[in-house]
Amino acid sequence: MAGRALILVENLSVPFDRRVWQECTALRDAGWDVSVICPQGTERDTEPYVELDRVKIHRYPLKAATGGPLGYLKEYSSALWRTARLARKAGPVDVVHACNPPDLFFLLAKRFKRRGARFVFDQHDLVPELYLSRFNRGRDFLYRAVCWLERCTYKAADIVIATNESYREAAITRGEKAPADVFVVRSAPKVERFHMVPAEEPLKKGKPYLLCYLGVMGPQDGVDYALRALAKLRDLGRTDWHAAFVGAGDTFDQMKALAVELGLGDSVDFTGRIPDEDLLRYLSTADVCLAPDPMNPLNDVSTMNKIMEYMAMSRPIVSFDLREARVSAGDAALYAPANDEPAFAKLIAALLDSPEDRKRMGDIGRERVAGPLSWERSRLALLAAYEAAMSKGGSAPPRPRAAADIRTPGGTPTTNPGQQAVDGQNGQVAAGVQQADPAAGNQGDQ
Repeated sequence: MAGRALILVENLSVPFDRRVWQECTALRDAGWDVSVICPQGTERDTEPYVELDRVKIHRYPLKAATGGPLGYLKEYSSALWRTARLARKAGPVDVVHACNPPDLFFLLAKRFKRRGARFVFDQHDLVPELYLSRFNRGRDFLYRAVCWLERCTYKAADIVIATNESYREAAITRGEKAPADVFVVRSAPKVERFHMVPAEEPLKKGKPYLLCYLGVMGPQDGVDYALRALAKLRDLGRTDWHAAFVGAGDTFDQMKALAVELGLGDSVDFTGRIPDEDLLRYLSTADVCLAPDPMNPLNDVSTMNKIMEYMAMSRPIVSFDLREARVSAGDAALYAPANDEPAFAKLIAALLDSPEDRKRMGDIGRERVAGPLSWERSRLALLAAYEAAMSKGGSAPPRPRAAADIRTPGGTPTTNPGQQAVDGQNGQVAAGVQQADPAAGNQGDQ
């Protein structure tokens, strides 16, 4: 039963947020009337309002956080206020679909629920683990606060969408959600968007091999680990490679400076964010792709988009040995012991020396993304989640209205099936995450 969906996003602009955009188009194709509220981008997605492929997108200006937790408190408070202003203009909706971080949109969702809407919580990150991993402040007052906000969000949600089995387990255990109310919708790339193009030797800067990193560059993303591993690779006598780091983030300038400090200034390029067509050029030329996300409470249980996109392009991967990295990549990656930079460097060297292994691993990855990890499976799970949400009774029926959407800036109205675990390399489903209970003492390994 299709209806009207309002999707709330703070972390990225839409359609730049590929996961959210794929969800929008999947819902649209299923007959839903979809609206999105999200921040404006800096270089793209800059219009305050656009209707793109029949999805209505309303954007607000947002200054990204700087500094520590207080910077994020300011960012999230501003985002919540601006989202509330736009949402206030919305007519009745059937589903309000909130993507975290932050775990604050339940405050807006509760108002919509009083008007008969269902609340779908799309948990992109485990925020308590994110806090521990990013700020290294331990279980202080702010940690306890984010745990409380997560509990409030779980409690308010009719349905929870998790990105993998570890997140699903968190929703069921510490969120106390019924298993039938938690659906796994993986952040799987559409394989048709990722296709090989002719390799471009100039990207290798005269070297035989190209190494490639794709993704965000934040404190928890491990670009510093990758750079130190590349310095150790050089120290092993391997200078037959060039590396491209594609993406941007809070630590972009720091990572460029670190590359120079390590003596890698001539061996590494930092491209910043690039268009999709350029991304395909780099990945088609790459011989080995890097997933240097270090072991921490968040990374161990999170699915990395970079791994999925490397596999979509049939690229072999070197990763640290993280639980969800194994579930995603299986035999498409080699795994160094967690945070072991010398071992990471040696695995890169081993792959450079073995074109047969590179080809075999690339083929395995492509098969995984086209099969058990495919977006088609995620799309079906998304629609099943919405069907389950609509089967739950709202507190009051929405008032009928011809156009139940947000008005444009000018003021004119615009016109549990399928829950399948994915086996890892050893045929094991990712185990549950720990309870993020601020009252708990020392807890088990992630």
